[in-house]
Amino acid sequence: MKFETPAGTNPIDAMKVIGKAVDRVDGRLKTTGQAPYAYEHREVPGKPAYGFVIGAGIAKGRIATFNADDARRMPGVLAIVSAENAQPLGKGSMNTAKLLGGPNIDHYHQALAVVMAESFEQARSAANAVRITYERAAGRFDLAKEKPGAQPLTGNDADTHTGDFAGAFAAAPVQIDQTYTTPDHNHAMMEPFATIAWWEGDALTLWTSNQMIAWNKRELAATFKMPPEKVRVMSPYVGGGFGGKLFLRADAVMAALGAKACGRPVKIALPRPFMVNNATHRPATIQRIRLGATKDGKLTAIGHESWSGDLPGGGPEGATQQTKLLYAGANRLTALRLAELDLPEGNAMRAPGEAPGLMALEIAVDEMAEKLGMDPVKFRVLNDTQVDPEHPERPFSQRNLVRCLEDGARRFGWDRRSARPAQVRDGRWLVGLGVAAAFRNNINMTSAARVRLSGDGMVTVETDMTDIGTGSYTIIAQTAAEMMGLPVEKVRVKLGDSSFPASAGSGGQWGANSATSGVYAACVKLREMAAQQLGMDPQAAEFADGEIRAGNRSARLADAAKSGELVAEETMQWGDLAKKFQQSTFGAHFVEAAVDSYTGEVRVRRMLAVCAAGRILNPKTARSQVIGAMTMGVGGALMEELAVDKRFGFFVNHDLAGYEVPVHADIPHQEVVFLDEADDKVSPMKAKGVGELGLCGVGAAVANAVYNATGVRIRDYPITLDKHLAKLPAIA
Repeated sequence: MKFETPAGTNPIDAMKVIGKAVDRVDGRLKTTGQAPYAYEHREVPGKPAYGFVIGAGIAKGRIATFNADDARRMPGVLAIVSAENAQPLGKGSMNTAKLLGGPNIDHYHQALAVVMAESFEQARSAANAVRITYERAAGRFDLAKEKPGAQPLTGNDADTHTGDFAGAFAAAPVQIDQTYTTPDHNHAMMEPFATIAWWEGDALTLWTSNQMIAWNKRELAATFKMPPEKVRVMSPYVGGGFGGKLFLRADAVMAALGAKACGRPVKIALPRPFMVNNATHRPATIQRIRLGATKDGKLTAIGHESWSGDLPGGGPEGATQQTKLLYAGANRLTALRLAELDLPEGNAMRAPGEAPGLMALEIAVDEMAEKLGMDPVKFRVLNDTQVDPEHPERPFSQRNLVRCLEDGARRFGWDRRSARPAQVRDGRWLVGLGVAAAFRNNINMTSAARVRLSGDGMVTVETDMTDIGTGSYTIIAQTAAEMMGLPVEKVRVKLGDSSFPASAGSGGQWGANSATSGVYAACVKLREMAAQQLGMDPQAAEFADGEIRAGNRSARLADAAKSGELVAEETMQWGDLAKKFQQSTFGAHFVEAAVDSYTGEVRVRRMLAVCAAGRILNPKTARSQVIGAMTMGVGGALMEELAVDKRFGFFVNHDLAGYEVPVHADIPHQEVVFLDEADDKVSPMKAKGVGELGLCGVGAAVANAVYNATGVRIRDYPITLDKHLAKLPAIA
């Protein structure tokens, strides 16, 4: 089915189930421990062996000697696989060849071998007995040092130029020219990468922890040089992903290699240090932002350049992408530069691009507002736009940034903010308020589903969509219930299995809207089949209260399947929709922060997010997504930083003791407001994503609140006490 803006009645608009704060349908399973995660599945043929991965002890160089003789003789050891004896691996589109290193080494903790044994402890002990010596080579580990040699990008990441930025900036009566930095970040999800793999003849099956089932089925087939139909990937429950589980990783490849070597299922969970140095991360950025404005506050020049690093063949952190669309301004420049580094792979992490980009841009916007003597909210409102500034012929499908800012300011008590920093005290605490705009693009992904109607009136939905803690089970159940006129309890949802139709998957804030649209399309077909089975006109049929009604006739929905189960499968496709409209989500974040005038400690006291993200399919699960994102934003602002050992090229704080993330005591009450809107131009659900929007801008709102409290401007994240302690106002 190709989506077109609906002209007639849309069954979803009834909103008897959609839009309601329905409890998670998988909640009971999760809270009682009955929802199995990747390492816990027991439906495998035979007793699984345990695998333990050996990671590279250097960041750059090659293996000189690899001696596993002693390890092979240890109790319980079944097999040891390395590049020396592994089958030749193919190269998928995501550079999966680097998931098994040797003899050359690309980064620290790159997987070099896997040991299989009867128990985890035996596998770990044998892995420690493998003797590897290295020839270390010089590596590139410092982004600032490699910045001068960073290269421009092509394609979608190429520089953009609109108007005459250089001339307009030079002529602007008010200017800002500052550099901001964000450090490397880690996903820090609770569930590590984990896989159980086994072979049945030439067919490979995996229970794994992954966000994108169809992508990874394709990559596994390419890696093992086999037909995709011979690969089955299952991931019904995922314990957090944040983008780190979008792609095929070493746990799956090594488990498959190990299962082939020992002839039985193998289970692997990567240790926490591997989750930092073997997995992907959000790369550090250096960002230069130049803004030029008239004295009355109109932006005339907007320039944003960003430098980031990755392994050879990798890509940049797209920190300039929100700057192309967020504010009006006739003269514009954005540029990305990529430095080759020998650190672990940089790749997608929640709201890639916009999250670190807004951490810089929204501080710069505050600095410009202060230089103009304008209120930061009013300055942002003044520079709003209703069209893509680089392509004025393309309007936004819907844009309510101004409403978010103004409604948020009223709710938060913004009028009580002191325009002059360091003026408000609460005992020993300096108190300030900060604001930042939120922006994240909406992406529609092709998504399919299969729906079944059985004789007992139950509807079953099958799609390979994943639930990474986001509520996919629930909103998909709500969609089918709304379409078929049933309560949620009469819908059964099956997810995360590559034998089901390929969905959008979970990533890029596209999952909810796209996956439910696929379910909508399948239900449209099932409605037609059910009505025809009962001799009713599908166009006139109404589905409600477990019945089908048309004219003066009615029948139970279950009666349509009396003679046998009805099965409908359909795919939602989007055509050239993205060319017609700029689809984006918007928001405003408000933060109250207090800084201890003696110690420099920062405490966030209040947080508010106002979001404009189309129709909210389930306010309860959507709020959960946003407050989780806000919490992640506080971490990025105040504590999260992967510390790079620039001598040896690895992240030193590679566990949850050294890599600090917020805990309950760090987070105050969080208020979330969703504007009442429905965007009929983006999908039949009239919804857009919200899970990443909740993160975008939070870091800058915290930074701006800290500045308003102290008068000390910090442009290098995280905002730790050592960066402003010496500059805090004298204690009266």
